[in-house]
Amino acid sequence: MPQTVCPAAGTMFTPSGFSPHLASTCSEADPVTEPEDEGGPQEARGPGACLADGPPITSASLDTLIQHLVPTTDYYPEKAYVFTFLLSARLFISPPELLARLCETCIKQQQLDQSPLDMAKVRKFGPKILQLLTEWTETFPTDFREEKMVGLFKDIIHRIAPCDEAYWKTLNQVLQTLSQKLAAIAQGEESIVKVNASSVSSISDKLVAFKTKSPPIQKDMLSICNDPYTLAQQLTHIELEHLSHIGPEEFVQAFVQKDKLDSTQPCFSEQKKKTTNLEAYVRWFNRLCYLVATEICMPAKKKQRAQVIEFFIDVARECFNIGNFNSLMAIISGMNMSPVSRLKKTWGKAKTAKYFILEHQMDPTGNFYNYRTALRGAAHRSQTANSNREKIVIPFFSLLIKDIYFLNEGCANRLPNGHVHFAKFVELARQVGEFMTWKQMECPFETDRSILHYLHTAPIFSEDGLYLASYESESPENQVEKDRWKALRSNILGKTKELKELKEHHGS
Repeated sequence: MPQTVCPAAGTMFTPSGFSPHLASTCSEADPVTEPEDEGGPQEARGPGACLADGPPITSASLDTLIQHLVPTTDYYPEKAYVFTFLLSARLFISPPELLARLCETCIKQQQLDQSPLDMAKVRKFGPKILQLLTEWTETFPTDFREEKMVGLFKDIIHRIAPCDEAYWKTLNQVLQTLSQKLAAIAQGEESIVKVNASSVSSISDKLVAFKTKSPPIQKDMLSICNDPYTLAQQLTHIELEHLSHIGPEEFVQAFVQKDKLDSTQPCFSEQKKKTTNLEAYVRWFNRLCYLVATEICMPAKKKQRAQVIEFFIDVARECFNIGNFNSLMAIISGMNMSPVSRLKKTWGKAKTAKYFILEHQMDPTGNFYNYRTALRGAAHRSQTANSNREKIVIPFFSLLIKDIYFLNEGCANRLPNGHVHFAKFVELARQVGEFMTWKQMECPFETDRSILHYLHTAPIFSEDGLYLASYESESPENQVEKDRWKALRSNILGKTKELKELKEHHGS
């Protein structure tokens, strides 16, 4: 397992404006001073998210960080700061509470609770608070699933509306866009539930029985699609579809209870941690691994198994060329599973030169140095590309999650004096912001419904089923394997026979 504790920061890829030029440090030795007053930023400085004026922040109290989020008539926080703080603040304060604090401060500073309003002052402030809340709805739309959030948004606009009726129009437009986005997210989550249900029900070992009898009626991948480039394109469709549903807040919520160095209580006690889309994406990776292994182990003849291996090698190569590293790694992982790798006679018949090149690219040595180099190359290509097909960057997702996990484990959320360790969250925002840029890419390839349906629903073996299919293909080589083969045959094939008899009984 790679261990990246506070990885060195680089330049942020920001075609869509996420977190530009962020760097970070996880040093806890920085001097920290409390600001003299709310209006004058005096916190510890160093590499981090910059404010409009002055050097970056490395640490500060939560109150100070909230104050820096508040726009005024002549101040607006940088986009990098807004994204970083809204992403990380949920570890210390719930989104509704944060928005309430924000609105309360705005009302007090701009005297929005007094009559008459200072029209000139509010006309300067109004566009800024609208812009901030619009950014919030665009980047973290699921925060506004709570009615309280929408209510606070409407209340602050209601207070500034007397200065300009256009604020109401803008509010309605923002809320309409938000409603459409939330509806799309809900629809995506429903489809994930359906796909997951069909994927779970597709785990079946009864097909192993066919290996000892007549050829299976069951379709295989090559009968659905025998062109590696086409399959790589359809895999890219699925990857980008999954990525599009993952919100940046899921990366924080995934580890909200894992920071043992932080004494603060998580802010999600009243609501379930929402990491649905992130977890679904990990399940898809695992399914693809098992699907590849199943497709290789299923054919009864050695020549057919070798053809399937060569086919998936070509698919993996096309995924690499596209920039789809997640499918690439899933395919390689599937081919490296023990039930597949033990098929020495099958591998001996396959042409594997290209496979070893790809395996080298995804070698975990040096914390996946080769892969990270290839990823940087794909990211650079994406920035300079004219064709949408060259803009695709789909990272090896499990490694991204591990990088974020070890960043979280390696750096406390708070310094010993209680200040928020903001430099840590700047690095978190850099990694998540980079991902946010990549996930916005729309797939440029045409969809093939039959291939997509097969990828989502084709039966796959469990680990035991894979081992049995492997032993049925190439006999066990030692006593341990022989004993396992015997146990698996008795267990899996026995259950298959019982199921068949049960069905015949009910049929009669």
